Amino acid sequence: MKFILKVLLLLTAVLGALFTIYYYNLDMKLMRSVVLPLLNKHYDARKIERYI
Repeated sequence: MKFILKVLLLLTAVLGALFTIYYYNLDMKLMRSVVLPLLNKHYDARKIERYI
C-alpha cells in the first residue's frame, strides 16, 4: 500500500512539473535562449553554396 502511495505521489509531482512547463511556455523559452543561438552560430559559419 505504501508503494502505491509513493508511486501516486511521484506521478502527481511529475504531472505538476509538466503542467508548469506547459503553462509558462518554458520549453519554447529554453529553445529561444539556448538552442536558436547555437543553430544561428552554426549556420552563419557555413559557407554559402548557392544563393537563393
